[in-house]
Amino acid sequence: MDTKGLVIVNTGNGKGKTTAALGLAIRAWGENMRVLIIQFIKGGWRYGELNTLQALPGERIKIIQMGEGFTHKDTGVEQKEHIKAARTAWQKALEEETSGEWDMLILDEINYAVKFNLLTEEDVLQLISKKPAKLHLVLTGRDARDSIIAEADLVTEMKEIKHPYAKGIKAQKGIEF
Repeated sequence: MDTKGLVIVNTGNGKGKTTAALGLAIRAWGENMRVLIIQFIKGGWRYGELNTLQALPGERIKIIQMGEGFTHKDTGVEQKEHIKAARTAWQKALEEETSGEWDMLILDEINYAVKFNLLTEEDVLQLISKKPAKLHLVLTGRDARDSIIAEADLVTEMKEIKHPYAKGIKAQKGIEF
């Protein structure tokens, strides 16, 4: 079977963008594909997905946290540090994308990096344009730009209907992280 690498975008204001991408990564791993996940915003926290992916045997799946945490919260990290981290993650994505090491590259929260002006829309379009023909490229995060959506083969918009946060229920282990 001849593989055509897809550009996949998970966006929208609902929960599940990263979760869907991680499910895709596990499915790909189960088919002996090699998967790299670069997280553009997440960093510092110990998320449940890190534990799971590290428990999988072999070297076919890898996750790298390169962010400084969420930029819209008062984390004590200056904007220039968020930008530096995002630029470093972008450079890593460019290198890994053409390395031939991976069948799937997931760029988690890259759309947020654009939304918060840590990267430009053109940076993401450059990643898409340099994608090797057989590589699957997955981009997650709210507010994906129209130009990025136009370049994608598959776009899923997660729409929030109801969320426990509206009732004052805080994020829970195993659900949000």
